[in-house]
Amino acid sequence: MANGNIVNYTAEGKIRVDVVIGVDYNSDIKRTKAVLMEALSSHPSVLKNPQPFVGVSELADSSINFVVRPYCKPEDYWQVYFDTYENAKLALDKAGIEIPYPHMVHISQ
Repeated sequence: MANGNIVNYTAEGKIRVDVVIGVDYNSDIKRTKAVLMEALSSHPSVLKNPQPFVGVSELADSSINFVVRPYCKPEDYWQVYFDTYENAKLALDKAGIEIPYPHMVHISQ
């Protein structure tokens, strides 16, 4: 840290939105990344520079977790934050990529 540069993107009129989205282990990683990147790139408030980022962040208990990081203007932060979740879900649904969720099992006696 002492030898590195710290860039304050907020002062430059840019802020990063951090979102984590988990998909089923049967999902193709490269295809999922492409679908999520397209969902980011098509949003009018997501900046082209710096480029949005999508990458695998964790192989969790029941999902492959992707970190999804678009940049936007600070005043657009919350709209981009909420739209990222919504647009990702819609894009994943359209592509047939499932998001896992806990299943409840009822046992009757």
